[in-house]
Amino acid sequence: MPNTIAQCLRQATEQLQSSSDSARLDAEVLLAHLLQKERIYFLTWPEEELSVSMQQQYQALINRRQKGEPIAYITGFQEFWSLRLKVTPDTLIPRPDTEILVQTALEHIPEAKDYSIADLGTGSGAIALAIAVERPLCHITGVDQSEAAVLIARENATRLGIHNVRFERGNWLDAFADQSLDMILSNPPYVAEKDPHMSEGDVRFEPVTALLAGPEGMAAYDIILPEAKRCLKQGGYLLLEHGYDQQARLLMRLQQQGFVKTCGIKDYASHDRVVIGQAT
Repeated sequence: MPNTIAQCLRQATEQLQSSSDSARLDAEVLLAHLLQKERIYFLTWPEEELSVSMQQQYQALINRRQKGEPIAYITGFQEFWSLRLKVTPDTLIPRPDTEILVQTALEHIPEAKDYSIADLGTGSGAIALAIAVERPLCHITGVDQSEAAVLIARENATRLGIHNVRFERGNWLDAFADQSLDMILSNPPYVAEKDPHMSEGDVRFEPVTALLAGPEGMAAYDIILPEAKRCLKQGGYLLLEHGYDQQARLLMRLQQQGFVKTCGIKDYASHDRVVIGQAT
């Protein structure tokens, strides 16, 4: 049985080859998590031996990954916007492409302004916390229907020491008064109910309620758009993440609701990812 760091990593990488496109990285991340070390440690001490108990624990983690369980759920954490966020199967795993939503929002929030902002379907709080840390004068409210998700988001805020954000359980914009918000952000569910991708990859392990949104994947937008028009101040912004084939339909819906200066933004892979509109 392999017992050095180098041997364990080699065997784990071989085991994951058929189930992961990043087998070596996965093997290193899981061992780093188990040993509570940085990955650079493996280059410095490749011949260090692991105890039998550590080997068994590591094998258990590798077996979970081989079955397709996301790394973030195994380790309990995911990096987003340089923030280390706790995640659980009660929350969607924050994706790098969602940083486009944060980046676009920041371009429309002057640093000296104290905007009131809502993040709908906040999950782990990734979007709200990223905005809060970059714009400390703003007041951000993250809303989610899941009490479990809200508790995780609050824990993330406390652990990261971010105080200009709060998280509440709620149904989209129900709790917000008319013309009370300067900006609304959301990465809502947008996957169509019969989408074949639901049986592939990480999404098999993620909460269905954070992913599926009716026959065409547009159900959440149909609720959010008219409510956003009600809650935004004149000149306020609505920013929405969406699926790769939904931008044209979503822009049309924005315009039908009376939003102006609407446009679509692509993600890092040049896929349509975000739409933005301004309330009148």
